[in-house]
Amino acid sequence: MNHLPEPIRPPTVVQLPDGTHVYADLPAAYSGPQVVHQHIHQAAPDKTVQRIALGSGVGAGAVAAGVYFGPLLVGALTAIAANIAMLAFLALILGWGVHTVVKSISSPDAGAAVKNVAKARRRRR
Repeated sequence: MNHLPEPIRPPTVVQLPDGTHVYADLPAAYSGPQVVHQHIHQAAPDKTVQRIALGSGVGAGAVAAGVYFGPLLVGALTAIAANIAMLAFLALILGWGVHTVVKSISSPDAGAAVKNVAKARRRRR
């Protein structure tokens, strides 16, 4: 029956001269209680609206509105900006296409007509 593990024996507790109790059968590398350093960081940026609302004495409705409508507003503005950018890109492509088509089907006489109209406009002024 030597293949069985050693039976668990209760740890030996010793009282130190300062009155604290410690386990006497700890490993030799143990040097006492460990000091835990906690790093407390600032709150996340999305908590700012809540803190301002609570600090100014307004109720939970304003806090809930800031929490709900803040990200909603950012999302809506982003979507609007993306739509406007897409429309501007589409207008650029369409303008380039119209310019290319008109330039390719126009005759040499059309260029002379444009120059004559420009000269006539300058003379009127």
